[in-house]
Amino acid sequence: MSQRNDLSRSLIPFDQHNALIAVIEMSQSSWLVAGIVPGVERHPLKKLEPDEKALLQLLQRWREEAVKAGHTITRISVAFEAGRDGFWLARWLRARDIDAHVIHPTSVAVSREHRRAKTDRLDTELLKRVFIGWLRGEPEHCHMAAVPTIEEEDARRPNRERESLVGERSRIVNRMKSCLARLGIRNFRATLRKAPERLAALHTPEGALLPPNTQAELRRDMARLRFIMNQIKEIEQARLERLEQATEKGPNAMVRLLARVIGVGVETADMLVHEILSRNLRDRKAVARYAGLTGSPDESGSRRRQKGLARTGNARVRRGMIQLAWRFLMFQKDSALAQWYRARTDNARSMRKTMIVALARKLLIALWRFVTIGEVPAGVALRPIS
Repeated sequence: MSQRNDLSRSLIPFDQHNALIAVIEMSQSSWLVAGIVPGVERHPLKKLEPDEKALLQLLQRWREEAVKAGHTITRISVAFEAGRDGFWLARWLRARDIDAHVIHPTSVAVSREHRRAKTDRLDTELLKRVFIGWLRGEPEHCHMAAVPTIEEEDARRPNRERESLVGERSRIVNRMKSCLARLGIRNFRATLRKAPERLAALHTPEGALLPPNTQAELRRDMARLRFIMNQIKEIEQARLERLEQATEKGPNAMVRLLARVIGVGVETADMLVHEILSRNLRDRKAVARYAGLTGSPDESGSRRRQKGLARTGNARVRRGMIQLAWRFLMFQKDSALAQWYRARTDNARSMRKTMIVALARKLLIALWRFVTIGEVPAGVALRPIS
């Protein structure tokens, strides 16, 4: 029985005599397109400028060659690896009735030779082999990425932009602290609103004022810091306005529901919903695997060991869930998950960091069930509906 969102193999019947297959090795300067054309013995290879219209013309030309050879093309399948170009090309091709797919690069098996040959032409040959196997319905040739809509991609931008701005804010504050520590000043808080006014009155331990160039540098850093903090506030305010206008269904409704769990803030809830919980994942194993919270066993003969976290999938979700797991132990002490963790670590404190990953995995699955089917995790306290 096929399962939803099973992207490890194609579930559509495949007739190679009536299907035109193309793979694209994409780079910033050019696209190398390789095809398999029914009725044409050679495997055509064409380098194009990064132009979607030229690609469409090339596919139509190959289609005409197949028709001249006596084959009726009923399906055009195109695949390329996920990368910096994102998913726009797949959406553009699908809008023109072309079966477009995006391959997970890490799911393609490559030669383990110490110095294997690596060229764009050889990469296209490898992509053709795994793509044909996938189209035939043979599992584990490669895995496809789910192509999101432009609305789904855009919904992730505010949280990711805020994450980038918070990192930039931390870098500026750390640089200012380092600059002041060089002069022996350690108790100055650059994030305060009155920090620029207090800067002029700062004295070094020797009793001298800050040097003029250092003071000018710090003022410029403060101006950048204030600008970034205002942008963060703007993003947070816009998010609150969206949540107030949320309907009873959809991602924003999921965020409001998840934020009712004591210990889960709006920022964490927004990240989890748009990065993983709103995706149509088929089961709890897929949820844990997408977050990279599964193990990586290393077994050969009599050897049995674990190499640690697989660290595949979404790193934002993995970091956020491990942080949330520690916070969950503080705010949900009476929950079944917190009791499960304490029962295994009370007499083995050295296992706390290992077991927190297991708790993060269990917690993620419990939150996924909470927002999808409404199953409240056992013993978890919720905020009243506002």
